[in-house]
Amino acid sequence: MSVNLAFETEEAAAPSGGGGGGGGAAGSQEGPAAKEGGEEAAAAPRPSDLLFRVDEAPPWSMCLLLGLQHYLTMATSSISIPFILVGLFCIEEADPARGHLISTIIFVSGIITLIQTSLGCRLPIVQGGTASFVVPTIAIISTRYEACDALPEGLTEAQRQEVWQERMREIQGAIAVSAVVQILVGFTGLIGLLIGWITPLVITPTVTLVGLSLSEVAAQKASLHWGISGTTMALLILFSQYLREVGVPVPTYSRAKGLSSARLYVFKLFPVLLAILASWALCAALTSAGAIPEGSRARSDAAAGLVAHSPWFRIPYPGQWGLPTVTLAGVLGMLAGVFASVVESVGDYYACARLAGAPPPPIHAVNRGIGTEGLGCLLAGIWGTGNGTTSYAENIGIIGVTKVGSRRVVQYAAVFMIAFGMLGKIGAIFASIPEPVVGGVFCIIFGMVAAVGLSSLQFVDLNSSRNLFVLGVSIFIGLALPKWLQTSPGAIQTGSLILDQLLTVLLQTSMFVGGFLGFLLDNSIPGTPEERGLLKWKAQMEASSSEALGGRAFTCYDLPFGMDAVRRTSWASRLPFSPTFKGFARRRPNQQEDP
Repeated sequence: MSVNLAFETEEAAAPSGGGGGGGGAAGSQEGPAAKEGGEEAAAAPRPSDLLFRVDEAPPWSMCLLLGLQHYLTMATSSISIPFILVGLFCIEEADPARGHLISTIIFVSGIITLIQTSLGCRLPIVQGGTASFVVPTIAIISTRYEACDALPEGLTEAQRQEVWQERMREIQGAIAVSAVVQILVGFTGLIGLLIGWITPLVITPTVTLVGLSLSEVAAQKASLHWGISGTTMALLILFSQYLREVGVPVPTYSRAKGLSSARLYVFKLFPVLLAILASWALCAALTSAGAIPEGSRARSDAAAGLVAHSPWFRIPYPGQWGLPTVTLAGVLGMLAGVFASVVESVGDYYACARLAGAPPPPIHAVNRGIGTEGLGCLLAGIWGTGNGTTSYAENIGIIGVTKVGSRRVVQYAAVFMIAFGMLGKIGAIFASIPEPVVGGVFCIIFGMVAAVGLSSLQFVDLNSSRNLFVLGVSIFIGLALPKWLQTSPGAIQTGSLILDQLLTVLLQTSMFVGGFLGFLLDNSIPGTPEERGLLKWKAQMEASSSEALGGRAFTCYDLPFGMDAVRRTSWASRLPFSPTFKGFARRRPNQQEDP
């Protein structure tokens, strides 16, 4: 999810202790990519404070530290997804499946991050779960199944297990099949052709409604104990906004300077993690003192048995919850999540390239990246994470702070994800966080999701009544129509049960309703390109295309092997995901190819 709560990605932030330790080495010698590929260096000069560029490898010790930091940031962002899913799927508090679900998400995210950085867009970008898939999941579950509190009492353990696994299998099937569409959109180059139709007034309602539609979920968990959730929100605001520039002195050692000290900006790096740990400790203290009554979800021992009953070592495997089931309504509803995820990720690629010292990604890298994310969603559906995968802007922010843009560091992080995803106790510990603490985090995070969507309005003319009409109608109907359908079950009666379920799921997914209206209205109502924000918006895209950069292939986006064969093969340039692809628009007769 493109939420940048803790980081100002374009400011010249001071490096962390880990990044500062390598500053001398990086400043005194050129990396391998700086010595070769002179054209790339000319097109994308190294920022003055960048320690390592995308295709440079820091020392392995620095990779370990910075990779662990990326893992912790990704993990604290990802655990919000399972906390929503377990309530929808009716997984009991003491069920070890809670921990297994978190471990599976982290494990699969590690696999797809490794594939993305090695064969996909080749940028140092982390993949993980996203709220974009939660919204259609809520619509599917609420339409197809009864609420958890309406389940009959006295169910056996096997019956309860079948209740949540049946729901999981349907979500798995919906994610896996809809992921095939994303794979085709990426690897066929369709996303490159559609970029011109995805405007700021399409992005704004789509992404904004992801955050706004989850407000009820956040409020429900926060209301379990407003004191604890309010404290969590206050700490998160304090750490991420007021203390972000406060550095904690830590001892460091280098051969040149000997023993010295550096400032580690822990509040800027880990505001979510610190807020969770502080609130969790408060819950433990209040529980020990007897200030929180028995049965409260705010008690730190509410899920004490979860850690004890979870295995130390467990390898997530495909089909672990059973064979996925597929319904047409579920698949089409989940496509709304795919659309929102694609819109977010395209913007993340350009931001990541800028911070990592890489040229803006050419169209073949964007195609390959989106296709690879689709592959990640397919794997997530097969493994059973209950969610898809997308690019994480939080980890892009870490690059802006540490000034280390090496893809090798993120590959180390992927190995950490895979390794810790196989440790069942780690997932159980994350799953035992008191729910009011998670609710407090939700209130801030989902608010930032909505704000990220609104930030796209910087490109459009907000004095235009046309733009205000498109924006207002898209967001308002995107909120009102799903809410009405939720309170009016059975309102859609077409005479076909399948069509009724299909329309109910789609129209209960707010980001689909808002995004579709934004797409339809903005691309049909007359308006000048300047008024619609297309001039400023497209300036970013066109300046970052291979066409605008002379059609040169930048080596950092090349595949890690076989490039000589690819360049010798003429038909490879016609494949939208090939590093030699120059775009469909270049297919003109008698056009001279670039050297």
